Amino acid sequence: MPIDGYMDYQRREYCKDIRCPLQIELDLYPQGSDGYERTRRECRTHCRFSAHQFHHWLTNKGYQIVRPE
Repeated sequence: MPIDGYMDYQRREYCKDIRCPLQIELDLYPQGSDGYERTRRECRTHCRFSAHQFHHWLTNKGYQIVRPE
């Protein structure tokens, strides 16, 4: 649920911004195709970037991580 005056992180925004090789490959295939699903599985199980790198990217882009009380 978005907070007024803020925008939510969009799916794969980080991957697209850093030009992840798997994201570039994923963009070549139509969603749902064999190539897309194969690349998506690899992305999900063998991400080349760490949570630490993602967290710093979020911070540098001005994102705030929030949760309800």
